[in-house]
This record gives sequence, structure tokens and C-alpha cells, in this order.
Amino acid sequence: MKRYFPFLLLFFFVFGCTEKECGCDSPPQEAMYFPPNDGSSTWETRSISDLGWNANAVQPLLDYLQLKNSKSFIILVNGRIVMENYFNGHTATTLWKWNSAGKTLTSTITGIAEQEGFININNKVSDYIGTGWTSIPIEKENLITCKNLLSMNSGLDDTLGDDVSPSNLQYVADSGTLWAYHNVYVKLQDVVEQASGQSWNSYFNSKLRDKIGMESSGFWYIGTGANLGLKIYFSTTRSMARFGLLALNNGNWNGTQVINNTYFNKATTTSQNINLSYGYLWWLNGKSNYHLPQTQLQFNGSLVSSAPTDMYCALGKDDQKIYIVPSKKMVIIRMGDTAGIENLALSDFDETLWTKVSALYQ
Repeated sequence: MKRYFPFLLLFFFVFGCTEKECGCDSPPQEAMYFPPNDGSSTWETRSISDLGWNANAVQPLLDYLQLKNSKSFIILVNGRIVMENYFNGHTATTLWKWNSAGKTLTSTITGIAEQEGFININNKVSDYIGTGWTSIPIEKENLITCKNLLSMNSGLDDTLGDDVSPSNLQYVADSGTLWAYHNVYVKLQDVVEQASGQSWNSYFNSKLRDKIGMESSGFWYIGTGANLGLKIYFSTTRSMARFGLLALNNGNWNGTQVINNTYFNKATTTSQNINLSYGYLWWLNGKSNYHLPQTQLQFNGSLVSSAPTDMYCALGKDDQKIYIVPSKKMVIIRMGDTAGIENLALSDFDETLWTKVSALYQ
């Protein structure tokens, strides 16, 4: 027996230490949880102490969120609520706008429509909604595919505001040659409507909202005037968290593949060679460079350097955020008013917030 004793000691040292003793920060090894779709408020929780996180880092995080005009904040780990906080009169039942974080809803529905055989994202947009949906020459319009709209490289002028009527969709470059953040992506909603023969609301509700238990109180606001043609989603924070949980699980909800993982993996991978930090309407962390809305400048480095490199996220105007971190089985939601200077996607809020979030588990 003595000759085996050193080996047993080595085995215990390597494999028998606790997560904290090993210096590991991997998520707890437990089954993924999905809240029920029965309309109840039931949702399993995990405490900061359960996870071995730093309780002293909680209050500085909450203070920062309140200071920066937040309305709600949720952290999920393995699907369970670790933090859920509301500020400034906002409650669990209050609806709030997703702004451009809702682009990821359109990306997901587009993928569902493709898997059901209604569309092919490699086909030109005019195959589904006819020609004349822009004011550019027909030969240039016919270069624009559904994938171009998903990837933000349609070649249309992004300096003309949010109106997506034909007169406001003008040529800058051939599709695929220029990355420019543009609300023309909403034409994908028209594509889905025409191809499926269903209204956008009906298709969205039956194929996504109801499949993952998002509350029926959510709605699409249809823009007018300078926002003509835009559709902005409003929901509770928990409904946003449900969508984040679907994304964490590559389109799977409690055993049901709502959207096929082949499409979803492509959606959360670099979609073109100009902005490496952009997929199909999802922002990607950990790439070597990125572009931001309303500029053609390239910025070197990761999108959010203080966040995990495998994070992908939905970023909306006034700092609406869905952060997905597969390596930590984590989803983070933030809703609220702008945290500082008005922005369309990324801001310095992301960096500081992640510094405070990472203090919880490091």
C-alpha cells in the first residue's frame, strides 16, 4: 500500500481541491435551469454565497447602476437568478424599450424563417419584397441580400437618420464592401412577413415569444416621422432575460431547439471581414478590432476589454444591454436611461460595469 500513497496524494492535490482552492473561476457544475412557461413568477435563484462570490463587491455594483440611471439589472448563472434589482420606480412588471438590443430578436426570427424554408438569407432582399424598396439603381439594389442586412454591409448610406422609407435608403457602396450600422435591417421583418404570409407580430409571438415564455404584455412599437418603418420591442426585464438564456443555450429552450444551432453559431461569429466584432446583428467580444456606429474608423482591441473574451452581446441605444458569457454560463441584463453620453451601442459604461461585475467572481 505504501508505494501507492504518493500517487494518491498527487491525485487528491490535482483533482480533489475545491474551486476556490484551485483558483478556478469556472461556473458551478449543475444542470442548466429554465423557468417555466406557465406565466407564474417562479424562477430558481442562487445566492452570492452559494457561488462563492465576493459579497463585498455587490454594493459598489448596485451604487454604480443607480448612479448611471439604470432601471433594472439581472444576472443569471446556469439560468438561475443571482441578482435581480430594480431602481427609480421600475418594477418587475414595468415594460421598457430594447432599442437596438432588439436587433437580435430580428436576427433570431430571420433564422427561424430560414429553418422553416420560407427564406434563404443568401437570396436578394428584392426576391421577397419586390424591387424599389430603396432609391438606388436596380442593379445595385439587387446586390443586397438578406445576409447583408444581417451583417450591416448593405452599402446604404448610414448618415440619413432612422427613416427606412425608400427615399431615405441611398447608395454609398456596393453591398459587401462597406460596414455601416444602419436601421435598414428592419426590412428583414418585411421579408419574413411576405415569405411566411403572416404578420410580424403573429410570427414573432408564435415562433419565439411563446416558445420561451416571454410575457404577453410585450409589444412592438412602430415608428413614425423620423423613425418611419422602425419597430422597437418593449418588454419586462425578465422577458429580456429569457431571451438571453435562449441565446446562452445556442437557441435551445429546455430541450426544444427553437432556432437551429448552426444558424445561431453563425449569428454569433464574425459575419464579414470589415468589422470583426459583428455577427448577424450580434456584437462579439474578444476580436482584434471593431467598428462603431456612425463612423468608418477602425478601433484596435477587444470591444469590452474588461469582459470575458467569449462574450457576445446585444447593445441598444441608451445602454440597453444583453451580455452572454458561455464560459461562465452567465447572462446579464441592464435596462434604463442613458448611462452618460447618448450612444447607439457601446459606451464607457460597458467597460466600467464589467470591471464591477468581474469583481464579484474574481
